[in-house]
Amino acid sequence: MVDYQGLLQAGSPLRPAKAEAPVRRWIGTGGWRRLVILAALAAAWEIAARIVGSPLLLPGFLTTIAAFGQGVASGELPLRTLASLQVLVAGYAIGVVAAAVLAGLATASRLGAELLSTLTAMFNPLPAIALLPIALLWFGLGTPSLLFVIVHSVLWPLALAAHSGFRAVPRPLAMVGQNLGLSGAAYVVRILVPAAFPAILAGLKIGWAFAWRTLIAAELVFGVSSRSGGLGWFIYVNRNQLETANVFAGLLAIILIGLLVESLLFRTLSRLTVERWGTQNP
Repeated sequence: MVDYQGLLQAGSPLRPAKAEAPVRRWIGTGGWRRLVILAALAAAWEIAARIVGSPLLLPGFLTTIAAFGQGVASGELPLRTLASLQVLVAGYAIGVVAAAVLAGLATASRLGAELLSTLTAMFNPLPAIALLPIALLWFGLGTPSLLFVIVHSVLWPLALAAHSGFRAVPRPLAMVGQNLGLSGAAYVVRILVPAAFPAILAGLKIGWAFAWRTLIAAELVFGVSSRSGGLGWFIYVNRNQLETANVFAGLLAIILIGLLVESLLFRTLSRLTVERWGTQNP
């Protein structure tokens, strides 16, 4: 079976000769520098809080860590985090599927390309949070409204990125796939998707960031309920109760999840795909 990966020979300079050790790879990708930057930011945060001198306005890093630990120990913070992630994953998955359909149609025909161009020109500039009133009217106060705004935030940037990636596939490579008798879904899966995956991966990252912040903003506006609300609801309630340390603990949870997703999910996906295939430098 011949596919895009098979077009890259083992001796190609675009392909690493052998796998690196995990520690060496972590050092090579700047993991230690990232830790130094995070430690410097934490120190600056603590110093700024001591200068302000008001835990109500700006709790220190150590105070926030203590509040974060208490929230984890009580089980409330993990529960709120899980509630947000469940909605986020569902909305993100729906958005990815819808974006794949639109990008596929745009690549397959001029009508599809015009459809994608028109829809993105109309809806991509529209902030997802601006659709909350419509979501409330259509779906009521609950998870479906959150899913609606998340899908909107993911769909357009990802569809545009995927379509741009497909259009940027070198024509000689496309001709190779056609000469090998590939067509339809096989041609898309074995030639177009691997070649365009750097752009698709960038779109996935952008879609994830948009979806995450849209969800938190939506929960801050109307949440779901005190029983099933997520991190946004946790921040909203603690803000009303003037528990600023807990507010910062909720923000810290959002930041940590973002770092974990970037470091574990997207970096691993990049290493297993575009770096391994040689379509992007490691």
